[in-house]
Amino acid sequence: MAERFTDEEFAFLRFVRFGELPPRVLPADLVELKETDPAPDYPNLAFDATEWGGGGYG
Repeated sequence: MAERFTDEEFAFLRFVRFGELPPRVLPADLVELKETDPAPDYPNLAFDATEWGGGGYG
């Protein structure tokens, strides 16, 4: 049978596992999100030396 814990025991076990929790975030501290448009798809713009007649490093 599963052991039943009181709220106080759960609080103690949470403290033992995670330590002291940070203070609760207040609604006034929350930041409103602003959705932006997704970035456009760009072709692969990596430099390829072979396109400019370079053969590499040797």
